[in-house]
Amino acid sequence: MGTTLDRLSGPKGARQKAKRVGRGHGSGLGTTAGRGMKGQRARSGVNRSAWFEGGQMPIQRRLPKRGFKNPFRAEYFPVNVSQLAKAFGPGDAVDADALKARGMMPRRAERLKVLGDGELAVKLVVRAHAFSKAALEKIQAAGGSAEVVPGKGTPTTDAQA
Repeated sequence: MGTTLDRLSGPKGARQKAKRVGRGHGSGLGTTAGRGMKGQRARSGVNRSAWFEGGQMPIQRRLPKRGFKNPFRAEYFPVNVSQLAKAFGPGDAVDADALKARGMMPRRAERLKVLGDGELAVKLVVRAHAFSKAALEKIQAAGGSAEVVPGKGTPTTDAQA
């Protein structure tokens, strides 16, 4: 008869008894209970942060502060006209919601900018927060229209439709 699940066991030495700390000399971990001699870590209640460097000036204070991050910066998600030509048919309306529905734009993205890389032969109605000059020319050359949608704050665009 073969091995059954109720007869399985780990290899020899796989299971070890837990160390019983501070239970006398015979246990092998008596007296100092594995904490060494004196010092902060030998005492109870030791709680040091991971970045503590023993009183040395910490690295986050040794390094200079650099740069500036504008909290009001407008983040645009870029889409090229070649991508629109592949994903949409003639006469389709293209906006941020349509791109999100097709998985071409992340759900968290708020603003959409259409860039002019590639060719566009399909007539599309494109609504975006910003357009590059090349994208605007290619959309209009294909017989489509480009509408600027107001976003959060004032939109900063290369060319307004």
